[in-house]
Amino acid sequence: MREPRSHSILLGGVGGDSHVIGLTILRQALRASGYQVHFAGTQNPLAEIFRLSHFFDVVMISSMDGHTRQYLREFPELMRSQQASRPLWYLGGNLTIGDALGYERYFREMGFDRVFVKFADLRHVLEILAADLSTREPLGHAGLLVPSGAAPAPAGSPLSDERLDPEAFHAARREVLQQWPTGAAAADLDDNAEFLARQPSFARAQRRVSDEGAPVLIQPRAGVPLPSGQVRLFRAFQGAGVQVLSYQVDSLTRNNDYAGAEEGLRESRASGLATLNGFPVINHGAGTLRRIARGIRSPFQIRHSTHDPRLLAEISYAGGVTSFEGGPISYNIPYFKAYPLDEAIRHWQYVDHLTGLYHARYGIVLDREFFGPLTGTLVPPSVAISIGILEAILAVQQGVRCVSLGYGEGGNRAQDVAAVRLLRSLTVEILRNLGHAGVQVNTVFHQYMAAFPNDRRRAEELIFHSAVTARLAGATRIINKTPVEALRIPSLEDNLSGIDLVRRGVAAAEGERVDEAGVARESDLIRREVMAILDRVIHCGGASVANGIVTAFREGYLDVPFAPSVFNRGEVITARDAEGAIRFLSVGKLPFDREIREFHRDRMAARTRSVGGLSEVQTFLLVENDVLQVPRGEYARWPLDAGTGDRAAAPRLEAVAAPSGWPAAAAARRVAG
Repeated sequence: MREPRSHSILLGGVGGDSHVIGLTILRQALRASGYQVHFAGTQNPLAEIFRLSHFFDVVMISSMDGHTRQYLREFPELMRSQQASRPLWYLGGNLTIGDALGYERYFREMGFDRVFVKFADLRHVLEILAADLSTREPLGHAGLLVPSGAAPAPAGSPLSDERLDPEAFHAARREVLQQWPTGAAAADLDDNAEFLARQPSFARAQRRVSDEGAPVLIQPRAGVPLPSGQVRLFRAFQGAGVQVLSYQVDSLTRNNDYAGAEEGLRESRASGLATLNGFPVINHGAGTLRRIARGIRSPFQIRHSTHDPRLLAEISYAGGVTSFEGGPISYNIPYFKAYPLDEAIRHWQYVDHLTGLYHARYGIVLDREFFGPLTGTLVPPSVAISIGILEAILAVQQGVRCVSLGYGEGGNRAQDVAAVRLLRSLTVEILRNLGHAGVQVNTVFHQYMAAFPNDRRRAEELIFHSAVTARLAGATRIINKTPVEALRIPSLEDNLSGIDLVRRGVAAAEGERVDEAGVARESDLIRREVMAILDRVIHCGGASVANGIVTAFREGYLDVPFAPSVFNRGEVITARDAEGAIRFLSVGKLPFDREIREFHRDRMAARTRSVGGLSEVQTFLLVENDVLQVPRGEYARWPLDAGTGDRAAAPRLEAVAAPSGWPAAAAARRVAG
C-alpha cells in the first residue's frame, strides 16, 4: 500500500541576506510536522528560486536585512512566467529597514500569497500553512529533496602559515585597488601612514583599559548612508562620553556590490532618507573618511562582515581608521552560503599582512578584531573562543601586533564571565607559546546578540545587567545595544539611551559580586573543550593552522550552530540547561572526550525532564523556546542565572514578574499542543 504523500516546501533566503537562525528552526519545525522540505540555505538568486519553484507546493522566502524590495525587483516579471498551477508563495523576515506600514500590501500585490513583514510566531505560521494546504493535493516530488551537510572542500593549492611574499602581495594590491575607482586614492602607503600616525589610536585606547585601569570602553554601532548624518551621530556620541567610534557598513558593501551601494547612495541624497542600512565606505572613499576624522578626533573602527574585505581595509586605513574587524571564519561561516574557507583565509591574510606592514614599515599599531558572536544565537563559549584564537593566530603570523577577540553574551553570568576572562588569558598563553609574546590582547563583550525583548522595560533591564556582566568579566570594550533593538532601526535618542544604560550598569558592577566557584567550574570546562578543538585543528593541518581550519570544518571538528555556510556541517545542536547556560544537545563530531559529552548529556537530560520530557522529533521545540525566550519575555530575570542556587542577586532597575510557571509549565503546554 502506497504511503500518503506529504506537501513539499522550498525554503531559503534571497539576495545578500545571511540570517539563517529562523530558517534553521523553521526547517526543523516543518520536517517535524511531516512536510518534505528542501532547504536551499541563504543568499539564493531569485531566478534560482523560480527555477526550482514548480517542483514544490509552497515556496518560503526569507529576507532579514531590510533590502527586500531590491532583492525582489524581478519578482513580478518572473511571476508572470509561471503556469496557472503555481505553488503558494510565502515571504517573511525583516522586509524593510523602516516602518512596516503598507509593506504587506506592497508584497501581496507583487504576487505573494502570505507576507510576514516583521517577526512571526512559529506556531502561527504553521497554523496558516496547514490551513492553506488543507484543500491542495500534494505534488509529492520527494526525489528532489537533497540532504543537507557540509560541502566538500574545493580542490586547490595548500595554504601557508608563512608571511605573504612581498612581491606577490604588492601585485595583488594593484588589482585590489582597481576594484572600484576610489581605490586609487588609497594607493600611496607613505601618505596613508603619514595621516594614520596622527590619528587617535584604537590600540592605545584599549591599552589604557587593560594596563592602566581606565574605564571599560563603550562602543555604539552606527551607520547611515550620508557623511553629514554620520558626523551628527559621532558628535552626539562624543557628547555622551563615548571614546571609540565605528562605521557600520551597509549590506550591499558587505557583498561587494559597490554599484548597488552607489545607487542607494544616490537615492539617499535625493530623498534625504536612509535607503541603505549603513555607511558605504568604499563609495565615499578615503578622502571623505579623512575629512570626518579631522573633525571628530576619536579612534575609529570599521565593522562590516564583508565577503572580500581587502579593498575595504585599504580604504579604511588610508582614511584614518585604526581598527579593522573580521576574520576568515567569523565573517564567513555565519554570513555566507558558499564562500570557500581557503579563499576566505587568503583574503584575510592579505588584510592581516597590510595591517602588519603598517607596523613593520612605519611603527603604527593597528587593531584587528575578530567577531566572537558568530551566528549570535546559542553559540557555546568553547566554539566561539576556539575560532577567535585561530583567527588571532593567523593574524599575528602576518605581523599584526594588537588583536581584539569578541564574545557574544549568552545570558548565564557565571558562564559569560568565565568565557571572557578565559578568552584573554588563554589567547595570551597560546600566542606566547607559539613565539608571539608581546602581542596586545583585548576582549570585546557584545551585549546579547540574539532576538531582543519586545518590551522596552525588559530591554532596558537586559542592557543594564549585561553591562554589569561585562564589567565583572573585565572586558576591554562593550558593544552596546539599544532598548528598541527588537522594534526598529535605533534613532540617535535610542542610541544615547543605550549608552546611558550601559554606563549605569558598569557603575553598578562596582558593588556586585559573581559566583566565583561557578565561574571556576565553567572556566575549567571551557578550557578543556577549547584545547580539544585546537589540538585537533593543529593535527588536521599537519602543524599548519590555515590548512587545519579547512580540514576541521570539512570533518566537523569545527562546527558553528545555525550557520548558513555549506562548508559547515551543521551537526552541532545547542540549547540551554536549567540555569540558562548554553550546552550541547548534540556535539556532532566535535573532538570532546567521553566525560565532556556525558556532562552535556546529563545537563540537557535534566532540562528536558523539567519541561515534561521531549521526544527526539520534538527537539526543535526546545531550541525554538530558547531562541525566542527573550523576545517573548518568557524568563524571570536577566541574567538567566540570577538568584538561582547560591548565586548573588543582580541589581535591578525595576521588578519584573515572571510569567506563571515558566519555563516548565509553558514548555510543557507547547509540547502537549
